[in-house]
Amino acid sequence: MGAKVIEGRVTADAGQGVVVFLIGMRVNKFRSPRDWWPVARAMPRMLKELARDRSGGLISARVLLGGPRLVYVVQYWESQEKLLAYAAAPDKEHRPAWAEFNRRVREGRDGVGFWHETYVVPAGSYESIYVNMPAFGLGAASGVVPVGRRGERAADRLAS
Repeated sequence: MGAKVIEGRVTADAGQGVVVFLIGMRVNKFRSPRDWWPVARAMPRMLKELARDRSGGLISARVLLGGPRLVYVVQYWESQEKLLAYAAAPDKEHRPAWAEFNRRVREGRDGVGFWHETYVVPAGSYESIYVNMPAFGLGAASGVVPVGRRGERAADRLAS
């Protein structure tokens, strides 16, 4: 079955802008699970915590595989401030997981790699199109509108 297909051409409707946060881990040494298993377990806990508290600012998240060694999450946030507040909150899952990861790195454990990238996207500074697709990516996070409402061409949507 799967998600409902939205027929025709639509585009994301992130009217207020959005923050795109990419975060992931790479298993460098499969035979060192004590290095990578704690990292692999931490992200689902954080995502569950954020899903329970919608006021925290996470709009949407999707876990993706980048091959046998790489797992990453594409996240859409309401604002840079809410993302940074979550990362710094002493009573949330992120801080202890980050402290534990850094402790392991200082000990010289290199069985796992970690990365993240943050993009602050102002309103109108994005372009997207979805043709005969279920809600996906930014469109799933923000909702979609008919393409004509933001412009028929990619250049038009970027200029809106």
